[in-house]
Amino acid sequence: MSITALEKALEDTVKLIELTRKGVAYSLYQTVAMTGPFTTSEWSSYLHITERTLQRYKKENKVFDPIYSEKILEIAQLQKRGKDIFGEAENFNRWMDSKIVALGGVKPKSLLDSSFGILLLNQELTRIEHGIFA
Repeated sequence: MSITALEKALEDTVKLIELTRKGVAYSLYQTVAMTGPFTTSEWSSYLHITERTLQRYKKENKVFDPIYSEKILEIAQLQKRGKDIFGEAENFNRWMDSKIVALGGVKPKSLLDSSFGILLLNQELTRIEHGIFA
């Protein structure tokens, strides 16, 4: 799937459900991973799988189980939204790696290992989008 097709899919909840159920192919995961600033180690932490397992997915060109696929797509959606709000991926990536007072002084990227963390980041992006800074 191309980046353009992925970006369209990220705006279509029904398509996201289909992709999650079908499972994200390693090639799509790689596309998502390459658009963000996260290391393989960080991705393994976010997905709660070992780096070795990620390497095996790559070697065998496997499809991720729905639980991992959903997390990959949630992070991809967050990255797209962040890029749209900050204007450039670099600005969003810098924000993700900064300690944010409104988030208790933690780096936003440290919250990506939980759906609740991703929800919290989306809420913070909404506040930023509307000019509400805490």
